[in-house]
This record gives sequence, C-alpha cells and structure tokens, in this order.
Amino acid sequence: MNDDKALKPDEIERYARHIILSEIGGAGQQKLKKARVLVIGAGGLGSPVLLYLAAAGVGTLGVVDDDAVSLSNLQRQILHGSGDIGRPKTESAAHALGEVNPLVEIVEHRARLTADNASAIMKDYDIVVDGSDNFGTRYLVADMAEALAMPLVAGALGRFDGSLTVLAPHETDAEGAPNPRYRDLFPEPPPDGTVPTCAETGILGAVAGVIGTLQAVETLKLITGTGEPLVGKLLLYDALSVRFQTMTYRRRG
Repeated sequence: MNDDKALKPDEIERYARHIILSEIGGAGQQKLKKARVLVIGAGGLGSPVLLYLAAAGVGTLGVVDDDAVSLSNLQRQILHGSGDIGRPKTESAAHALGEVNPLVEIVEHRARLTADNASAIMKDYDIVVDGSDNFGTRYLVADMAEALAMPLVAGALGRFDGSLTVLAPHETDAEGAPNPRYRDLFPEPPPDGTVPTCAETGILGAVAGVIGTLQAVETLKLITGTGEPLVGKLLLYDALSVRFQTMTYRRRG
C-alpha cells in the first residue's frame, strides 16, 4: 500500500495541517508515508507513540509486545479499552490504530524481544522507538539499533517523572565526532531487583502520555528532517514541579 509515493486526494485532506507547515509540506508527508517505524511495547509509552505516528501517516508501524491487556493497564495505556482485556496487546493495538488511520500498515510482532530475534525483527525498519519497561530490553534494543545503524528514540518513566533521548551513534555531529551511544549515558544496567517496577511503586498515568508524545515528536522530526533531534541530549521531566531539564552527554571513547 505504501509503494505509491504520490499523495492521494484523501491523504492530502487528511494530512492538510501537516502539508501547510513549510517545514514539512508535501515532501515531508511523503517521507512519512514511506517510513517504517518499529515500536517496542504497546503499553504506557507505546500507546501515545503509536497513536500519534498512525495519525501522522507513518506508512508502516511495527508493534512488538508479548503481553495481553489487563485491567490495571487501562489507567495509562490509552491504546486499549475495557473490551480489550485479555486480548493480545499487538492485536488490540492493530485494531485501535486501524480506526485512527486505515491507510497505515500495522505489523504485529507478538513476541518478547530477545537476543535471538531482535535482529530479524528490527532490520526491516528505519527507526526504532523503545517504550519497554525493563533494563534488559532497553540495552538489547540500544545495542542492536547501533549494530543495524538505526536511529533509536528511547524513553523511560518513573512515578511522577520521565526521560527521553535520541541515539544515532552510527552518525557524527557537526564537528565530525561520533555521536554517543546508549552506554555512554548508562554504562551498565543496575543489578536485578534494585529498581522497583511501576507495579511496586505506582505511576501517574498521564506522565506516560507526556513522554510518549515527545517520543512521537522526535520520531516525526527524524523522518522529515525537521528541527534538531535530541541526539546527545537527555530530556528530563518532573511532573510534580512542572519542570523540564536538558543535559548533554558525549561519546566516551
């Protein structure tokens, strides 16, 4: 469905508010139509990411998740509804996204990302967005994205806070220096059991919406070449104080 580069009349109407942006225009919308983005996780972060990327007209969206929808998910995972409880998240996501934009192709990867399948799943996409909730998957995605020379939009959540960065270690900065890796920011994962899960500490659901939406924005910027992505920068959000902070980081060696 995405082989035709020209925008059809219904697409021009659907994406009119994008097309009139001089920074995007028809050419940018065609880039979105041709883009293939893989989203790891259809949960708190993946929900707003997928909804906004589908609405924006990203041509192909891959969804990786091996979980099923549960009642406790619905407080923050806005892609799913009460009628989806017990349904595989990839299936629920595909249905919801089809309602948002039937022009987008949804590819379900109903599996847990592992060292054995990560390359096979990720290699057919242009950009990967990590919305996972565990350190093992985050490091796996980051290492594989670097190996495949794929940009990575990585987000993470706390109880009332979140963070976001963009990784492109296969590229160089304006001075010709290699961009930093994920491990330049977080050299090693913390020991198992030292960082509690949201099931143990709780989370304000709307915080996932803030960080996930920002992940979607960074992804759209990468596809269209608009603005300056968060490469070498970590954006920190504190919901309780309504404060955003940005710290820079560099390649270690």
